[in-house]
Amino acid sequence: MADRLLTATARQEDEVVEATLRPRRLDDFVGQNKIKENLGIFIDAAMGRGEPIDHVLLYGPPGLGKTTLANIIAAEMGVNIRTTSGPAVEHPGELASILTRLGPGDILFIDEIHRLQRIVEESLYPAMEDFVWDIIVGKGPAAQSLRLSLQRFTVIGATTRMAMLSSPLRDRFGATYRLDYYDEAALVHIVARSAGILGVEIEDAASHQIARRSRGTPRVANRLLKRVRDYAQVRANGFVTEQVAGEALARLEVDELGLDEVDRNVLLAVIDKFNGGPVGIDTIAAATSEDADTIMDVYEPFLIQLGFLARTPRGRVATPRAYQHLGRTPPPTASGGPQEHLF
Repeated sequence: MADRLLTATARQEDEVVEATLRPRRLDDFVGQNKIKENLGIFIDAAMGRGEPIDHVLLYGPPGLGKTTLANIIAAEMGVNIRTTSGPAVEHPGELASILTRLGPGDILFIDEIHRLQRIVEESLYPAMEDFVWDIIVGKGPAAQSLRLSLQRFTVIGATTRMAMLSSPLRDRFGATYRLDYYDEAALVHIVARSAGILGVEIEDAASHQIARRSRGTPRVANRLLKRVRDYAQVRANGFVTEQVAGEALARLEVDELGLDEVDRNVLLAVIDKFNGGPVGIDTIAAATSEDADTIMDVYEPFLIQLGFLARTPRGRVATPRAYQHLGRTPPPTASGGPQEHLF
């Protein structure tokens, strides 16, 4: 029981620290330059007209700054933001309770918007288009429809699964932005900024090393920085050199390309257990004891970006680069696992 309480406390502390590391203004946001420029014009135009900003949809892999951008938009517009998630809104009545409490120009941020229940999603359409909410009072022939007027508000939706959004919902967003992985220069800037906020003394070479192993993702960069900070505090008097960063990251089993234990397990399952593929995602999940959605959302995009994994009509295939990185010898043929591995 005590261990669980300590773990929960540590998690809460990490969440608090993570919140303090998030930039609060568009000028402080590092990377995603095209999105920043377009958002800046979008916000200035709306403020110049004295109108709420149009509905915004943000999509891309997790950890790239969708939640941060939603909060920045609210700060730039000078309005309040209410945050929820698709799975948390189970009934239209819960959504109505949220919408009726929004003030003029306020923002409703819906994370994982692709997981909204269909009945909740459909009830959101008139609210987004006409800022009204329809209520059915009574039952049978005596039932009456009442229409409540809502304040003009903005929905900001975030999703890692753009393809899972229905066309009617997707079409109701006035602006859609795709967040891409960050380059090393942007991540070095993020690591240096976060180190300053955390009060961590760090060499430039150490910042570059952390950035290189951050999978192109600011959230991962900040997480690694905090763990390197812990190691430096205990073993190196709190100063993070390149050597100290390398030792800390080696203990975390994060290699020079940013692959962690789960990445390697996924690749080794494809290579060792299924002769390099092709193999289906559900089979990989079963072989690694990981959730299939987690592999698809978190691990697979990065492995594909590195050129270690390829999607084919028959399943996932490990590439020669993956064999080389893991010290394995590629099979004589390019691919060709048995068909039963696909299911």
